Amino acid sequence: MNVNGKRDYYEVLGVSREASDPDIKKSYRSLAMKFHPDRNPDSPEAEEQFKEASEAYQVLSDAEKRSKYDRFGHEGLNGMGAQGFSNSDDIFSSFGDIFGDFFGGGGRGDGRRSRRDSPQRGRDMAYQLELTLEEAALGVERELEFERTSECNYCGGTGAKSADSIRQCTSCKGTGQVAFRQSFITYATTCTTCGGSGSEIAERCVECIGQGRRNDKRKVKLKIPAGIDEGGRLRLRDEGEGGLKGGPAGDLFVVATLLPHEYFHREGSEVITQLHVTFSQAALGAEVNVKTLYGESKLKVPRGVQPGDLLRLRGEGFPVPGRKTKGDHVVQILVRTPTKLSSKAEKLFRELASLEGGGAHKSRTEIMGFAGYLQSIAGWVRVILKRFGGKLLPAG
Repeated sequence: MNVNGKRDYYEVLGVSREASDPDIKKSYRSLAMKFHPDRNPDSPEAEEQFKEASEAYQVLSDAEKRSKYDRFGHEGLNGMGAQGFSNSDDIFSSFGDIFGDFFGGGGRGDGRRSRRDSPQRGRDMAYQLELTLEEAALGVERELEFERTSECNYCGGTGAKSADSIRQCTSCKGTGQVAFRQSFITYATTCTTCGGSGSEIAERCVECIGQGRRNDKRKVKLKIPAGIDEGGRLRLRDEGEGGLKGGPAGDLFVVATLLPHEYFHREGSEVITQLHVTFSQAALGAEVNVKTLYGESKLKVPRGVQPGDLLRLRGEGFPVPGRKTKGDHVVQILVRTPTKLSSKAEKLFRELASLEGGGAHKSRTEIMGFAGYLQSIAGWVRVILKRFGGKLLPAG
């Protein structure tokens, strides 16, 4: 219904006369977003609909005005300040809370400034800690030395020489925001002079040169638990960057990096090494000392062991995270071929060859048999290379 050229306010917002306050606000938000001048810069009709919806919401969102309107219509609002809006600036000043919801800020910026003035937690930091395989397996205590930024103790983080050196910002008059006009709309933005704090410093702190923060060298001791894995993280509370405005410090996260080892190769909880044995040890068996993560252990090499065979030292490997058990230490057997023989050793090998049916004159069958043995050795080498990613590990 049109009364004195104005549509019914409920009709404008598209709600019933029994609509609740949340329903009225929801409908107005939808219309304001649809007809907002920024979204319709070349449409005078959209601006008029924007003003009309805002006028309707101004009345229906106010309990007293709504009651008068329900009883007497538009005439009942005379003298109550519901005369419409002359331009969009009036709308923004009246509904700063509404537009702050979906445009990221209100008209005065008080909420933003209060958040800036409230205590803020410092940022977390990360520290990369390099460990040997033995340190990671056994656990170790290390002292960490690092730098962090923290609140200046002299000025308490204000950046000012004294409390008297802090004054109201001359650019924004303490609001933390400044307004500027573009076309028919007035925008508010964070004050660049004070950074939104609403205050500025006349004399800066001599210790931090007005920054409110200083670099702080820290030394802390950290106990590394046994069995920490590659990429494992340890958390040191309150050892990160210092907070602002009296806020708490962040945390320091220590990330473990395990260094490559000269002898050991790790696969999960298993530690793998290679062991060279002589022909006689391979044929007769032997008991040898093997270097492990925890010192030396004795290993029984069985008679007739073959190149590439894997022997195990149970429970001598890497700790299993979350358990009280360890993996195995796996020993890969390599048979060492002598490169130089003494006359006595050569005589013994010739006698051995004679016992094996060898000698100076070998039949074609024996030659083929030797070639087959070489192919067998080559097969073992391929298996070994595949297991260790194409690389043979140095002997331990």
